[in-house]
Amino acid sequence: MVRKNTLFDSYLCTVEQIVLNPKASKAQKYELALKQAQVLCEGESNLIANLANITALLKETFQWFWVGFYIVDTNELVLGPFQGPVACTRIQKGKGVCGTAWDSKKAIVVPDVSKFPGHIVCNAASLSEIVIPILKNNEVFAILDVDADRLDAFDETDHKYLALLERIVSPLF
Repeated sequence: MVRKNTLFDSYLCTVEQIVLNPKASKAQKYELALKQAQVLCEGESNLIANLANITALLKETFQWFWVGFYIVDTNELVLGPFQGPVACTRIQKGKGVCGTAWDSKKAIVVPDVSKFPGHIVCNAASLSEIVIPILKNNEVFAILDVDADRLDAFDETDHKYLALLERIVSPLF
């Protein structure tokens, strides 16, 4: 099924591909990606399939260096679906950017990861990062982790829209 999305002068496809207007603003790309994420998850109950499709959607849309989920497993975060190079498999609560976001239950934007105390280097090419906790009933179930291979890649627009994405992801848990 393909639906014309005249607001962005592009097509919103349900599964097979993501087509964006290259002239769209970052906010417009996010708005379309959020709609696509919702469509991808509708009717699919498998958590891993949904998280995998969301990471692919975000990677394709924004061309980030790395995007993925870490899933809470007892007392640590365990690598879940992701797009990008090989990543750290386990992260302790309170350690690194992801562990700190888990512990604080708050999103973190890091313009320069080399300046974040205790940053865990999974790949030296990652220079900036944004991390969004996925909460349900005020409990963290996962972390959305996005890395860029340039400094200061994330801003308030990213924070705003990725927080909205959290609302789509949290009911999946």
